[in-house]
Amino acid sequence: MRLILMGAPGSGKGTQAEKLMNEYDCHQISTGVLLRQSIESGSDLGNKVQKIMSEGLLVSDDIVLDLIKNQLSEIGDDGFLLDGYPRNISQAKSLKDLLETINKPLDYTILINVPSEILIKRLSGRRTCSLTGKTLNIYFSSQSELDECLSNGGELLQREDDNEDSIIKRIEVYEEQTEPMIDFYRSAELLLTVDGQGPVDEVYLGLKKLMEL
Repeated sequence: MRLILMGAPGSGKGTQAEKLMNEYDCHQISTGVLLRQSIESGSDLGNKVQKIMSEGLLVSDDIVLDLIKNQLSEIGDDGFLLDGYPRNISQAKSLKDLLETINKPLDYTILINVPSEILIKRLSGRRTCSLTGKTLNIYFSSQSELDECLSNGGELLQREDDNEDSIIKRIEVYEEQTEPMIDFYRSAELLLTVDGQGPVDEVYLGLKKLMEL
């Protein structure tokens, strides 16, 4: 199975990606991981990537696409799930051309849809217990879970970038970049949209049902 999984920050995309990979035995292709691996390899391309990143610059789409092409070649006929790519319509079109060239067209592009107000609560309410490292949420975790951390002397710590202003900006950027891609994949009849508001297993079941239609 060849998939792209799209979802805003806080949509649960990472969790669903892990479940899909475990069940369908497909390779996760993460651009962040590919960039790190290329640097560690010491190859000419890796040295080029390291130089660009050390200067605080963005790695070009052409280089990222080359890394993806190399990875797809390595995994052969196995399935894959693209994580973190494409991020905009230009990358989506370039990826389409690449996959057509190597005869590995996508099966689905899955969009995990969650209303903005829920995303904001999921992210702004996210806390980590300083004692256990467990991730909790002041809006969605039970009071007993929150009290267990606090009563044992722990603190509920919030990530610096989980403030509401930062979250709203991240969601706005995501929506601005993703809307054209949604239209692109819908017109290609590849888009499946799943409601991501429910519990993890419920969302996953809905996702699987869509793929089986």
